[in-house]
This record gives sequence, structure tokens and C-alpha cells, in this order.
Amino acid sequence: MTRFFGRHIAPEMLGLLLVELTLSFVLAYALLAPDLLSKGVYAGPAEHAVVLAATIAFTSFLLGLYRPQLFFRTRNLLINTAFGGVAAFPAVWAVGMLLGIRSVTLVGPDPLWPIKILMVWIAALFGLRLCFMAAIRSKLFVRPVIVVGAVPMTAAVIRSGQAGFFEVVTPQADPADPVALRKSGVRHAVTSAEVFDALPPASRDAYTMAGVQLEREPDFWERHLKRVDIDHLSTDWFVSLDERPIGRAQAFVNRAGDVAISLGLLIFTLPLMGLVALLVRWDSPGPVLYKQERVGLGGHPFTLLKFRSMKTNAEARGPAWAQQGDPRVTRVGLLMRRTRIDELPQLVNVLRGQMSFIGPRPERPHFVEQLADVIPFYRERARVKPGLTGWAQVNYPYGASVEDARAKLSYDLFYVKNRSVLLDLLIMFATVRVILFQEGSR
Repeated sequence: MTRFFGRHIAPEMLGLLLVELTLSFVLAYALLAPDLLSKGVYAGPAEHAVVLAATIAFTSFLLGLYRPQLFFRTRNLLINTAFGGVAAFPAVWAVGMLLGIRSVTLVGPDPLWPIKILMVWIAALFGLRLCFMAAIRSKLFVRPVIVVGAVPMTAAVIRSGQAGFFEVVTPQADPADPVALRKSGVRHAVTSAEVFDALPPASRDAYTMAGVQLEREPDFWERHLKRVDIDHLSTDWFVSLDERPIGRAQAFVNRAGDVAISLGLLIFTLPLMGLVALLVRWDSPGPVLYKQERVGLGGHPFTLLKFRSMKTNAEARGPAWAQQGDPRVTRVGLLMRRTRIDELPQLVNVLRGQMSFIGPRPERPHFVEQLADVIPFYRERARVKPGLTGWAQVNYPYGASVEDARAKLSYDLFYVKNRSVLLDLLIMFATVRVILFQEGSR
């Protein structure tokens, strides 16, 4: 489990997951045996409870309940925990029915038994997570880290809380003495790639032997921030990507998944899209669909489809980014943007093969040319197909400036390098969370 989750969850959060996995097992056992506590009778195998507990834990993981940032604000913690607790039960029911665990339907003497278990489950999660938050605020899980050399951006990012439980400290010992650092409580050190590469292997081994993890700044960003340090990238980084091309089998699976998901969603949302089309036509004059040129795979342009959310003369003065409270957005358009409904026609672009379900946001040629002049490696995001949703979209709010585009590129390039089935699942579930809580809409 550590190796499976290790790339996507902090060690402290993995510990919380294991504790909640145990709690899930106890509640799943009670779910399957409503007479267990009163009569001591249980007819089903314990393996069923294990499967259901694992389902709850995995669903909670995909829904983002083990993000360190969640524990820095009580309101966000409670809302997300309640949402995750409720959402886990349909997953339990589906897995139970799939495996033929009839008792999951809970047809028994107490029809309110499922509600009681759900309430106990959510209350237990609240209590456990509030205790975990209290431990965080008391700095029980703080991981002191020293920043060696000229890496001010990394220090600023860590202090902002984006790195989870790391805290920049002033070393009480010589940074070049790993044994003294370890004795002073420091277990992590970050330095520039140039300084790290200049160290002889024996010096690096000395840090490892002393129990201090010495990391290059770019590696720290990828491992703990889940983004790429653009300012310290080199062409060698992209050469390593060229040496690991996607095989034909994986490309086929990716394309088959895009077709299946987009086709299914098109059929499922067809009545909704019909209603939205009527509302768009009623709200303001102009076409229902908005067609716009965007940059696709390899930099090749394609025509993107969206429901029109702005007035027809929105760009009479030329292309412009959408702003908070943009006066060009119509009344129906505002609702569509908050719920991402305006992007449903892009499912047709996915079916055509112009987009993927997951990938970087497709950008307009005008902005690509503009941003590529000031942001290094900006065109490299076109190494994969653009997507309806992506790693940058679920981790960073809507961008409307060069600095926003730079930050989102750091997430896009992380996805380009680390894309996998598990990461795609995380993005898909995170997208549901972003839509429900209207994170980053404009």
C-alpha cells in the first residue's frame, strides 16, 4: 500500500488513512451484521467487511480527503469530510452488489440501520479528523527543512503551506555537517540542482547515512508539491520524456477510454444540453454554440465547441482573458461557468480525437504565442492532447494573467511526465469535487 499511494499522499496522511481504514472495517462489519452487537450472530465472512472497508478508503482517497491542505481550514475540512462520507456509501453498495454481498442492501429488522451506520461513520470521521487537525496546529507533524543556497522560491512556497507539513527552519548547525543537522532535528534539506550536482557522491552518502534527506530543488517540487519547477528546467528534462514514449497498447487504452467516457456522457447529458441550448437562446441573442480555434496536440489547431456564455460582441476589442465578475458573461453563462456545463459540447471534440478527457487546458493560439515569449517551455504542454479537465485545472484556480499561466504550466508539465491511470482517476474525482464546491470558476 505504501508503494501504491506513496507518490500521491504524504506519510502523515497515509497514517490517517490506515487508521480510518481500520475504522471502516469495524463499521463495515457492523453494516453486514446488524444483529452482531445485540445477539453476537454474524453469518457472513469477514472478507466482505475487508473489501467494503478498502472500497471506502480508496473512494475517500480519490475524492481528495487525504490532502494536507484540507486540514488548514476547519470549514473546508468539515464540508469535504461530510461529502466524502456520504459519497463512499454508494461505492460500498455498488461493490457489494457486484460481489453478491446481499446484506449490503440491509433488508432487515431495522430499515433505518444504513442511516444509523452512515451517521456514526460521518461523526467518527469528524471526531478523528478534528483531532488530527488539532495535532497539526500543535505542530506535532511538522517536518523541519532547511533550504541551502539560492532557492528563495522554494522557501516561499513551503512557507505558504503548499508543501504540506514542511516548515522552513534556520539551521542550528552547519548545513555541511549532516550529523549535526540530524542531531538538531532536521531531516530534510533542499538545495539547488547546481549545488547538489557539484557535491561528490561521498558527501551525498554522508547525508543519507546521517538520516537527512538531501534533495535537489526540482526533485522536491515534483515529489512534494506535485508540480514542476519551471525556472530550473533544462532541455535534458524533456529528453528523458522522449526516451519514455507511450506504447501502442497504452495509447489504445487511453483512446478507448476517451471514446467510452465521452460517448456515455453525451448520451447521459443529452436532455440537459437540450435544456441549456434553450436557455442560452432565451437569455441573449446569438448562436447557442461558440466555436473557437484552440491549440491541440503537437501545436496543431482545432475548432473547440462550447455553449456560448458571453455576449456575441464580447471580443469586439480583441482576445482577452476572462476576469472575476466579467461583465461580458451572460446570466445563464455565469451559471454554466460555475458548474462547467458550458464545456459539455467539448465531448464532441473528444470523440473526434482532437481532445482527451484529461490533459492540459486547450489554449487559444493568440495567448500561446504571447505566453511562449515570456514563459520558458510553454509550448511543451502540447506534448499531450488537451483535456476537458486536468491536473492544473483541479489544483489551481482559473488563470487570467501571465503568472497564473506560469503556475498552471508547472502542473501541466508534472502531468506530462507522470501521467498514469491512477493520476487520471485522481483528476476525474477531483473534478467532481471542484464542480460541486465551485472552485476556481469565473
